[in-house]
Amino acid sequence: MAQINQLLRYLQEKGGSDLHLAAGREPRIRAKGRLEQVEGWSTLTDEALHAMLREIVSEPQWQEYTSVHDLDFAYGLEGVARFRGNFFYQLNGAGAVFRIIPERIVPLEELNVPKAIESLAHLGQGLVLVTGPTGSGKSTTLAAIIDKINSNYSKHIVTIEDPVEFVHQNKKSVLSHREVGTHTKGFGPALKAAVREDPDVILVGEMRDLETISLAVTAAEMGVLVFGTLHTNNAPKTIDRLIDAFPAAEQPQVRTTLAESIAGIVSQLLLPTADGKGRCAVNEILLKAPGLSNIIREGNTPMLYSIIQAGKNVGMQTMDDALIKLVEDKRVAPMDAYHKANDKTRFEKLLPEGA
Repeated sequence: MAQINQLLRYLQEKGGSDLHLAAGREPRIRAKGRLEQVEGWSTLTDEALHAMLREIVSEPQWQEYTSVHDLDFAYGLEGVARFRGNFFYQLNGAGAVFRIIPERIVPLEELNVPKAIESLAHLGQGLVLVTGPTGSGKSTTLAAIIDKINSNYSKHIVTIEDPVEFVHQNKKSVLSHREVGTHTKGFGPALKAAVREDPDVILVGEMRDLETISLAVTAAEMGVLVFGTLHTNNAPKTIDRLIDAFPAAEQPQVRTTLAESIAGIVSQLLLPTADGKGRCAVNEILLKAPGLSNIIREGNTPMLYSIIQAGKNVGMQTMDDALIKLVEDKRVAPMDAYHKANDKTRFEKLLPEGA
């Protein structure tokens, strides 16, 4: 048995999300958003950590790590979970972080996400973006949406990820999981091929560059339902990020294309729960609505909030409104909501005196 399996089991048993390993430090896990030391382990030497990491990757993967000094891959531990691994080098030598990917895909109903997010699974076409910082639960939310489609519709779903995280079993749909580096050379080539694979749904793990963004928008325009992720924090920044990826001369045309193809933007954050026992997702939600296309076409992205405010009856919401509701329901602490809020003056009255 690989020595690292002991640490990965510990991570799962403690309800943690990430395992942090670095030469010159003791192993640590992130649990409930905080880093804590692994019990019973002392400082890892560079030699010991190298030996531990070498056990769980193939020869080509190890050669990539030692030559490029970075490696992304997935690692499965039967009966425990799958893990997204990243090897790197740091000041004292080797380093690695493992993110736990639960074997069971949590349904949307158990995630307690707003009904408007579930509605995205019932769309026929368009571009849907789930955005937020690293570790905000984007992959979990997207996996639940794909599972809803898989459970209710007979469709061909192509996922393109680096690495493959959640593995879906075929239910009503047929799934084709493609891993960058293993099954394809990159997101761009995989997306280019995907549109020739009779897809109904395409999941793009990360829209990192111009080629990937351009191909995703084109696929949505062609009638495919495309899901993608970005590391933006709200709807206006998401639209601006997509447009800004293109050369200035192409941006007017891209605005027109995006105005027609965008079907929804969900921005997500994770906050500690008020009782300190877990974490709670909070979402800003923008859906396709009258007036949205004109705002995108004209480049007036700050006005997107007027669309969200007007669409409250269909489940749209701003991040600040969602945060205030969580505070009122006593699900998150006022100070935690205040730190994540855009308009902090709205939250000052909710803070305890002297805070």
